[in-house]
Amino acid sequence: MLRTTVLGILLACGVSLSISAVVLENGLPILWAQTATQVNDLPIQNGILAPDPWNFLHRMSLYRLMITATDPFMGSMGTSATDSPLWGLPLQLGWMLTSGRLADPTGTTTCGLQTGDAMCISTQSWWGCVNYFVSALPFLSAAQQGFMGAGVQVQMQVPEGVMDYCTTYADCAASYPDAMSKWDAFFQGLKSAAESPLPDDEKKDALLGLYWEAQMASTNAPAACNTRQSHYPSTEVSFANNWLNSAEYVAAAHFHSNLEKSVMFMTPLPGRVLKADDSVPNIPDLSQEENHTLYIFSWMNNINSMLGGTLVRLWKKAMCSVSTREKGREMLEQLMLNPSFATNTFLSIVNGMTTSC
Repeated sequence: MLRTTVLGILLACGVSLSISAVVLENGLPILWAQTATQVNDLPIQNGILAPDPWNFLHRMSLYRLMITATDPFMGSMGTSATDSPLWGLPLQLGWMLTSGRLADPTGTTTCGLQTGDAMCISTQSWWGCVNYFVSALPFLSAAQQGFMGAGVQVQMQVPEGVMDYCTTYADCAASYPDAMSKWDAFFQGLKSAAESPLPDDEKKDALLGLYWEAQMASTNAPAACNTRQSHYPSTEVSFANNWLNSAEYVAAAHFHSNLEKSVMFMTPLPGRVLKADDSVPNIPDLSQEENHTLYIFSWMNNINSMLGGTLVRLWKKAMCSVSTREKGREMLEQLMLNPSFATNTFLSIVNGMTTSC
């Protein structure tokens, strides 16, 4: 049984509670060493694999098992052991844990708190809800496609009285057909790519396209999560919506969310849940990098809203080729990580890129 607390993780990593997000422990995602290394490490009930995705270590284990099972098919991604685009997902989950976003936002239980079960993921957490659909759904699809072993059946555990989460492949395929079919396409694409004669750069771009289509379909699927936003102050809700909007740009550019690149984009995320009186970008106990990220996310969403969705549409139109997507990834890196990169420069470049498509 896990005894490490989130606070202990932070202190062990030598991290002050007032700086940017903590996403790594010994160079790997938080608590990676305590996750399952093989399918049989997870609970089995009546011959059916039964992970508990409301336990952080179980949910993180889903990612570890998927990465291990798919790595032999990821040759086009690069030569490093951490080049799979799936690495972005456990890093994201780790950030949600250490920033307190998986804890019960209603305050009625101690789920996710140091005074309760620190590894508990609250079914009332908006972040935990959205993340369920990019952890449970891809794992169910991977198992269906044979990546977890021949004939392995999976049913996710669900707390008593909670009705709005699908738990099996058939259940999720019926409730979220678009998301499940796109995860199926991604995992099938991995097998096809391994035998394809195409150059690695073309295979890589195509696989990243399939990956982001699946991730975005999952992120946008769960309308049931929306009601959980009422548990948070308006500042956190705005950030959550801005975070969702930012994913549109990352996805269209086919961002290679390997470990190294994902850490760069995760570290400046806010290391705590925002409070009602937080004023972006001047939140005293957040770092300059965190404040900058919050400002950029807000700017991107506000401009897009003011333009009636035009900025996202222009961006997607501009991401029409391997070369423009590469340029798009470089621009996003500048926008997010370089405070001197002017936002009006971003707009003008995007507008100019659409003419080349």
